[in-house]
Amino acid sequence: MTQSNAETDPLSQELMQSVVDTARAIFGAQASSVFLLDEEAHELVFQAVSGQGESFLVGRRFPAESGIAGWVVSSGEPMIIDDLSHNSSFNRDFAESTEFVPDSLMAAPLTHGDRVLGVLEVLDPVPQSRSSLSELDLLALFARHAAAALRVVVDRARPADAGSLGGDGRAAALRMAEDLRRLLETSS
Repeated sequence: MTQSNAETDPLSQELMQSVVDTARAIFGAQASSVFLLDEEAHELVFQAVSGQGESFLVGRRFPAESGIAGWVVSSGEPMIIDDLSHNSSFNRDFAESTEFVPDSLMAAPLTHGDRVLGVLEVLDPVPQSRSSLSELDLLALFARHAAAALRVVVDRARPADAGSLGGDGRAAALRMAEDLRRLLETSS
């Protein structure tokens, strides 16, 4: 995926910002981020940030194999870590460079088919804000929404698709809206 289309398109930015704002609200978190995978550079790019670091992290890059986000990209599996001080995958130096070192985090891949497009992270979620769904199930469900939104953005960024959503994009958007409605009903 080329980052320039998503970075310059205001609708794409608004959509990704909505994803991180909603994830942060659902989990009562200190911060939430979407990283997109730049396959050509083999880097993860902060695409949207809510909470700590939102004023300066968007656009920042780091190696795709680095830290927990890198593990999620390579494995394609979500993960929850309640105590980052005892996790060897956590890149504390990188976290310190962002001016926010979380105590816990949840991360889920943003996928489309078999392809990992990026990672959704939720930093320092508040346990009391979590629903009756298991944390990992709720995060994976929300990451599916984010991935569907991202897929619409990617399709929209293509010149042939710029005028309208095709059948697949429209269907993905409708599924996302219905799933989000169910998610919000379950969370409340």
